[in-house]
Amino acid sequence: MKKTGLFIFLLFSVFGVAQSSLKVNINLKSLVDSAANKMVDKPLINSVSIGIVYQGQEFIGHYGELEKGKANVPTNQTIYEIGSLSKTFTGTLVAKAVLENKLKLEDPVQNYLSEDYPNLKYNGHAILIKDLVTHTSGLPKMLPLDVNDLYKDFTNKNTPENINNVLKNYKQKDFLRDLHTVKIDTVSGYKFAYSNAGIELLSMVLEKVYHNKFDVLLTEYLTKNIQMNNTKLSLSKSEQENLAVGYHCDFNEITSQFPALPWGSSANVKATLPDMIKYVNYQLKNNPEIEESHKPLVKFNDEFSSGYCWQIFKNEKLGTEYVHHGGVFRSQCFIYIIPKYNLGIFIITNQSGENTAKEMQDTLNEIFEKIQKNTNNG
Repeated sequence: MKKTGLFIFLLFSVFGVAQSSLKVNINLKSLVDSAANKMVDKPLINSVSIGIVYQGQEFIGHYGELEKGKANVPTNQTIYEIGSLSKTFTGTLVAKAVLENKLKLEDPVQNYLSEDYPNLKYNGHAILIKDLVTHTSGLPKMLPLDVNDLYKDFTNKNTPENINNVLKNYKQKDFLRDLHTVKIDTVSGYKFAYSNAGIELLSMVLEKVYHNKFDVLLTEYLTKNIQMNNTKLSLSKSEQENLAVGYHCDFNEITSQFPALPWGSSANVKATLPDMIKYVNYQLKNNPEIEESHKPLVKFNDEFSSGYCWQIFKNEKLGTEYVHHGGVFRSQCFIYIIPKYNLGIFIITNQSGENTAKEMQDTLNEIFEKIQKNTNNG
């Protein structure tokens, strides 16, 4: 729901001072506790959970209360909606498919569609698999198209309900029908334009090449390779009881859960903090799928590239950062992976407003400022 580039560039000034001398022992709990407690003291923030991995150290912290006035602090059993961070899982599965020669990045997506979509090209240039995974396809942000207009009124109290009403019965057949109505107005592969629709389409491609449902492919990969046993698209009744409630903008009423999308690959993953720490650690490993998924596939300028659903930033002092923001109407989160420093962080809050990403950014800024101070004193 947010354009992450601005937030990342604002963080560069803090990260820039944290150079290779970061390789020192740091009390992660003390650093995170101070910053997180300041965050939950702010009027609109009810709770925050943070997981950090640094030079082999790990720390998970939960702060505040999930519901106003109830003192119910989130726990390791709390399940969060991680929104668009779901896309990074999809990107990993696409990278795996490429390595297994199930598909090629230069393949036209039409090769994997059961119907003919002559509209998925511009001046003879077809949309490729690479274009979908890098957000350069030219597809709209969402299907159906009328949802995009509703998102423009993000802060309206009724927007979550209005969007939920449109999406609650929106199935895969409806998506494929509406895909025929899309008009591509530029050659794909060059212009970054964030698209949930493109990632949903990718999951259908994965189903074609693996002859299995996307949710099965995802769950099997996560449980087998990362032991993420509490990360999934759909929750059982008992799991639903642990799903974090949350708040939209500055409204006091608990906001409804984000509805299921046709495949769910762009925004429907739910996870616990311990599972997300496993994911951070996995991203710091140099295994084939991660190495492939971290490749910059389209370079927009010297500082920003797009990979397998990762936004990739380069900084003279930090090296390469793999970043994603996620959000639904009642939670927002960030993930950062910085291999050069063996550093990764996941942060999430159960509030989603116009300034939520900045509040998380400020919290991260304080954490890294303290890393700088401890490094200089070390």
